[in-house]
Amino acid sequence: MEVILTQDVKGIGKAGAVVKVKDGFARNFLFPKKLALVVTAGSMKGLQQAQERRNQKQEKQRHEAEALKERLAGMSLTIAVLVQEKERLYGSITAQEIERALKDEGVAIEQSAIELEEPIKALGIYQVPVRLHPDVQAQVKVWIVKK
Repeated sequence: MEVILTQDVKGIGKAGAVVKVKDGFARNFLFPKKLALVVTAGSMKGLQQAQERRNQKQEKQRHEAEALKERLAGMSLTIAVLVQEKERLYGSITAQEIERALKDEGVAIEQSAIELEEPIKALGIYQVPVRLHPDVQAQVKVWIVKK
């Protein structure tokens, strides 16, 4: 039986895919949990419309991410911290502090989007990658200075 998946099903396929499964699996598992629909002309049309809406939404999000990337490219964050005798930080700068500094500048970005490999532990200038969209990555210049 051919079905259209309405959600991702592990081992079967992703949402929106048309897959061939055994009748019993479809009747006893996929249909009761509303994970799939029977392939009909109407369901195929609905699938195409849903994919078009999803594509338009993703394209809009990508354009917004591109605009934000341009804004971040011209931005430079300064974070003032307390330091020890040999210019070492008390603690470290994490993605959370960078998120807070961005929020102070009027840019709302989730902490999970900031791809800081390891916390910053020294004074200096750093280029921090920020994932704005699956296709768009920006760099933010962060200055770590003495208080």
